[in-house]
Amino acid sequence: MLTMVIDDSRAMRLILKRIVAQLGFEVVEAANGKEAMDYLTSTLESGTEAPGLALVDWNMPEMNGLEFVTAVRAEPRLRSMTLMMVTTESEQSQIVRALAAGAHEYVIKPFTPDAIIDKLALLGLLPNGVAA
Repeated sequence: MLTMVIDDSRAMRLILKRIVAQLGFEVVEAANGKEAMDYLTSTLESGTEAPGLALVDWNMPEMNGLEFVTAVRAEPRLRSMTLMMVTTESEQSQIVRALAAGAHEYVIKPFTPDAIIDKLALLGLLPNGVAA
């Protein structure tokens, strides 16, 4: 499955990319929500495969993670995309806001690779033969 990792931290993108790539996911990266939406818009316009999963940071310049989730949910052609917030935002109200906006899961930084794998398993997204 094509997966998008969206985080303004290059190091965090690398960490998340390694985790999901080891599970067999193909990965594209974006440094913020606007860059990610631009990529998704171009895939829709060109008819190429859009990512089925996005791992989204909350705090980013230009377009934050919550704005990105809201924008994706407003685009009918992206409704099937699974969205997982991966962020330092740990207040219950923030988690509720993200889930209400359309995120499927929420992981609080710092996290372990197993935390990401467990959430992917919960969402039914682990490739065949990969156990949580």
